[in-house]
Amino acid sequence: MRFAVALLVALAVFAGAAGAQQKFPSKQVTLVVPYPPGGSNDTFARELGRRLSDAWKVPVIVDNRPGAGGSIGAAIVSKAPADGYTLMLLSSSFTTNAAIQANLPFDPVAGFTPIGMVAKGPMILTVTPRLPAKTFLEFLAYARAHPGKLNYGSSGVGSTNHFATELLQEAAKIEMTHVPYKGMGPAVADVIAGHADVLIASVPSIGQHVKAGKVRGLGVTSLAPSPLVAELPAIAQQGVPGYSFELWWGVLAPPKVPQEIVNHINADMNRILATIEMKEVFLREGAEPAIMTPAQFANTIKTEIEGWKKVAARAGIKPE
Repeated sequence: MRFAVALLVALAVFAGAAGAQQKFPSKQVTLVVPYPPGGSNDTFARELGRRLSDAWKVPVIVDNRPGAGGSIGAAIVSKAPADGYTLMLLSSSFTTNAAIQANLPFDPVAGFTPIGMVAKGPMILTVTPRLPAKTFLEFLAYARAHPGKLNYGSSGVGSTNHFATELLQEAAKIEMTHVPYKGMGPAVADVIAGHADVLIASVPSIGQHVKAGKVRGLGVTSLAPSPLVAELPAIAQQGVPGYSFELWWGVLAPPKVPQEIVNHINADMNRILATIEMKEVFLREGAEPAIMTPAQFANTIKTEIEGWKKVAARAGIKPE
């Protein structure tokens, strides 16, 4: 009798555990955005969250936790329970920040469980129309003939466009002077006005001004031409082979989330990313879907942080 009771108890426990796994998610999921409302991170999180909520039949709430370049929100997620009910949508600035910030309140690699990439998009190399260079090759020739004379803008020290331009200088063997701005808006305004000579910026930030002729687009930073800016060739195809820099957005979870939950979220997320509706959302923000396995996304993050640390060391990029 005691054996029978023990067996029934064991079966009940096993069935309960299996049922708990099958029910994921059975309650509200929080999707943290470590930036203010209104940007691409927020837009992607809300669109993805709404569709995950429809698929899961539970609320998916977007929680904006801005501050310290995304570190405040990331720290919250890193310390959350490892049950899959707290997620974070963030951008590639996560890896550039991690490369130069020595005292982050979390480990940027071990402190998270990568779920998958969501989208990616190129940046555009632009110059002020006052510059005589009308093609990328002419720009290269001019920059090499006038080392240090050209100045390039960025949205701040350690920003993605700062790293993208330093990487270009290294690959193309040119030398320009960095002028950091407090945000992308002032940097764009100054390259239009001719106060800054060069600016690498995202498609949403600068694309409309390229089309209007206010700045001159010379190439995209993706390894190959992008359908998002079909009229511009890739920089890598114009004398700087191998040069590549793409913005990306992805989803992380706290460390040690069970693999079956990670795979569950990744599979549902990837199905949503493949829909026409999500492709249209990304297109409006200058991006396109990027489907990855959790392992591929984990490798991307680790590799980028290691690579940007080397770029930062060579270029002397330090946090402000």
